[in-house]
Amino acid sequence: PAFASSHREAPAITASPKVDATDFYMFNSYEAGRTGMVTLVADYLPLQDAYGGPNFFTLDPTATYEIKLDNDGDSVEDLTFQFRFKTTRRDIALDVGGVQVAVPVINVGPIVPGDTSALNVLETFSVDLVRGAQRTHDRRAPQPVVNMTDGSPVFVKPVDNIGAKSIPDYPAYAAQFVYDVAIPGCTLPGRLFVGQRRDPFVVNLGETFDLVNIRNPLGPPNAERSDLDDKNVTALALELPASCLVSSSGSVIAGWTTARLREPGPGGRGRENAEG
Repeated sequence: PAFASSHREAPAITASPKVDATDFYMFNSYEAGRTGMVTLVADYLPLQDAYGGPNFFTLDPTATYEIKLDNDGDSVEDLTFQFRFKTTRRDIALDVGGVQVAVPVINVGPIVPGDTSALNVLETFSVDLVRGAQRTHDRRAPQPVVNMTDGSPVFVKPVDNIGAKSIPDYPAYAAQFVYDVAIPGCTLPGRLFVGQRRDPFVVNLGETFDLVNIRNPLGPPNAERSDLDDKNVTALALELPASCLVSSSGSVIAGWTTARLREPGPGGRGRENAEG
């Protein structure tokens, strides 16, 4: 395999924007009642415009997206959460002059909590936990993360925020896809969400790439508008019990995210990019 940096400014990743990792965040959860939990967020597919239809921003079904954790200080992963995606097209047909015509758009009507019958493209995903280093004999067989409600290893990703006519209440709609999950080898539950979020990063990209033409480098943080202020990313988010992540020898963990694409053809080798 070959390794490459993520972010669109790395030339190689421009050819595969769906596996472009923008940022990785790891922090102790701060919501009330979530003491002892660790939140992991891997953001992918940068610079999403809210109006970026008609296909919007599905993830790559030929890729494996990973969140990796090292809990013994050797800079080698001990826990790897692998995300894989599947896109299903329902081929919803509409009556056009007496002929049923399958439409190419993502939705044919409003999408509301509990009723997604107008959604023409459905994105689902699975998450497996792999213990041990990925490229050594220490690697164990993948074990599925499952939905605690129904025991299923398959989860639904909410469609992107198309707009108020298509999805009148996007927060309520997206909230349906925050799952309580059972983690293999862990007695405590975790939480899982994958979907479009506003990009949390702040940077003046235009000024930076214009020969570092920063107009106000020493001013207050809000002196200039962030170029990412109206951009979205696709977030892969896990909230996990800290006790299930640390090793018996310590309480410090490190984390990063990678995505891998399989090269076409038999015996094709993977290409990987990383963000830590």
